[in-house]
Amino acid sequence: MIYVDADACPVKAEVEKVATRHRLTVAIVSNGGLRPSPNPLVETVIVPDGPDEADKWIADRAGPGDIVITADMPLAARCVDNGAQVLKPNGEALTEANVREALAMRDLMTDLRAADPFRQGGGRPFSKSDRSRFLDALERAVRKSLSQSR
Repeated sequence: MIYVDADACPVKAEVEKVATRHRLTVAIVSNGGLRPSPNPLVETVIVPDGPDEADKWIADRAGPGDIVITADMPLAARCVDNGAQVLKPNGEALTEANVREALAMRDLMTDLRAADPFRQGGGRPFSKSDRSRFLDALERAVRKSLSQSR
């Protein structure tokens, strides 16, 4: 199963494409506002409004053999702890080796922004090379998941 933290996720179409090729099911999880896919392998899950409801839903279900797509570091850490493979939309894999550092960096940046309300910025724009890296990483993750389930 592939779980997608769908709010503001730029690679939903790519996930559906790869999942369809491998006949894997996908759960697109959000608080609403997404058009459901007609693809029978793709389930659109609408969770109640509220902070982190989609994250809780995914973290409660994702485990060994599953793949989670998210840019949310606390969710990524929970899913890695549960044994799932986690990919950011830019293709970066989050693992036991790097997820704690990514979570600490996220917390540091949150603190810096809070200390300086005039601090501008955010991430760089999502690019074609990010999309390409994501597709390559997702293909590798799917193959790893399928080989583990045999």
